[in-house]
Amino acid sequence: MAKTLGYMITWTTYGTWLQGDKRGFVKNGITYLANKSLANSNKQNLSKEPIGLSKTHREIVVKAIFEKANQLDQEIHALSVRSNHVHIVADYITQPIGSIVTHYKNSAQVALRKAGLSGRIWTKGFDKRYCFDEQTLKKRINYVKSHNKISKNI
Repeated sequence: MAKTLGYMITWTTYGTWLQGDKRGFVKNGITYLANKSLANSNKQNLSKEPIGLSKTHREIVVKAIFEKANQLDQEIHALSVRSNHVHIVADYITQPIGSIVTHYKNSAQVALRKAGLSGRIWTKGFDKRYCFDEQTLKKRINYVKSHNKISKNI
């Protein structure tokens, strides 16, 4: 079995990238094409308005995630925080990936609350893409580094 070198994790802000979305969507690690009726149904089921992060909010999230990574002793190769989702490419550590994502989401949420953002911020769950070789790791890093203006390129 190949050794896990790292992974790319992605999660979205509440209500902004629903199943069926015209950009496609990921469920259980599988990427699906748009499905307008599914997207409309999910939009109608939202309990509040979708959350978009401002530039200031995105900068707060970047700082909070790097502080948490330092506490976890996890190297982050690339981080991109957009108005509607977060991408992280990080080295593998022995903690379960779900626990790591919870740490990052919670740290960012606490920091955003201190900045005045209230209500639900993140959707449940996350997407993960494991990297078992250097080529895949570099591909994921390059993807995230080129992803947007508010990113942390290491």
